Amino acid sequence: MAVALASVAATTRSILLRDADARADAELSQEVREFVTFQERSADPATGRPFTEPRRLLRTYLAGQYADPEEELIGLTGRPGSTPAKLVQDREHSVRLPLYRDTAALREIFASPDSAGTLHRAPGEVRWAKVAVARFGSEPDAAFVVAVHPVREQARVGQVFRVLLVISGIALLMTTGIGWVVAGRILKPVRLVRVTAAELTERDLTRRIPVHGRDDIAALAETFNAMLDRLERAFAAQRQFVDDAGHELRTPITIVRGHLELMGDDPAEREETVRLVTDELDRMSRIVEDLLLLAKAERPDFVTPEPVQLAELTADVYVKARTLGERDWLLAEVADREAELDPQRITQAMVQLAQNAVQHTTPGQTIRIGSRATEAGIELYVADSGPGVQPEDAGMIFERFRRGTARRGARGSGAGLGLAIVKAIAEGHGGRVRLHDTEGGGATFILILEETHP
Repeated sequence: MAVALASVAATTRSILLRDADARADAELSQEVREFVTFQERSADPATGRPFTEPRRLLRTYLAGQYADPEEELIGLTGRPGSTPAKLVQDREHSVRLPLYRDTAALREIFASPDSAGTLHRAPGEVRWAKVAVARFGSEPDAAFVVAVHPVREQARVGQVFRVLLVISGIALLMTTGIGWVVAGRILKPVRLVRVTAAELTERDLTRRIPVHGRDDIAALAETFNAMLDRLERAFAAQRQFVDDAGHELRTPITIVRGHLELMGDDPAEREETVRLVTDELDRMSRIVEDLLLLAKAERPDFVTPEPVQLAELTADVYVKARTLGERDWLLAEVADREAELDPQRITQAMVQLAQNAVQHTTPGQTIRIGSRATEAGIELYVADSGPGVQPEDAGMIFERFRRGTARRGARGSGAGLGLAIVKAIAEGHGGRVRLHDTEGGGATFILILEETHP
């Protein structure tokens, strides 16, 4: 704003000075035209005939003129190179030092071949114009000079410029003060966001920013609070995950250490201890592999979709699942279409669901595997005829290290990561997992993959 105000003041000063110069040029041109007209058309009042004497012409013309306060009308006569004699009006001048009193300046103007020019003197510049008077016989040279002193006009321009500067300075100060106050009010919520963010730690994510109004700053505060909610949930889940992982890994470590400490010299006992230790180490290895898989699920390359025939994929899953246990395996239905998905990840999820069904059913019970097309996409499912899932467990069995209460006594040594992996694979494809009861008893897990066809 300071640059803009200074530019306005400087531009105004330049325009006013240009107007003053234009008025001075107009005054000079007007006086010159009037004198030329008088010289060509007027007659000597004494004789009624054209003027034959330059001094008489100049004296008669000057007697009938009235110059402006900053204007001088001067008649000069003499020989080239000499100090000219001057004829001036008998009047007071408002200028500080009239030109007719400056003999050196008059000599310079009289001798100049130019018809107009500018003199730069200590009191100020003078704009002048000159008209040579016609000579008659042996009469000396003569000239009519009109001089304009723009000092007062320039002084008024300078005064206007200074007033503009003062007004601009006051306006700048007022605007700065108002802007400071307004910016402070606007940026106060932003500073509050910054302070709140600086005070946040991993152990304290409970602080929130108070929201007032419905402007953009309030929207920013709401967005920041929503981000804090997500961070708090993420850190809570992370802490819970670390606690659960530590608990799940601590148990096999304790078992391994206990058996190794109590292992005796009996070969049979040593063989049994080695078997138990190996089993626990295998379980730990599976837990670590599952954890690494879930960590990889956060990466964008977790799934690599490609065109896949669903009928062929469903049949492959069915063949692989039949080796998991002696159950009544049924290929219920297949979707005869092509879809964009990661066949390895989908196979992994379906086999995990089949393994889950085997762990919670007995030999001879039915497990159905199938796929079907819907208006929104495709569905792949595994349905068992086991004890099913309790309603209070339906919302948490897909979380890490969580197992349903009705299934905790079932066979298997899973760590509760299988369904979490299935959920991660479904979400990696932009889909979800749905659970509902199987007709006649049991549980049905469905992978819902939307817009998967090419």
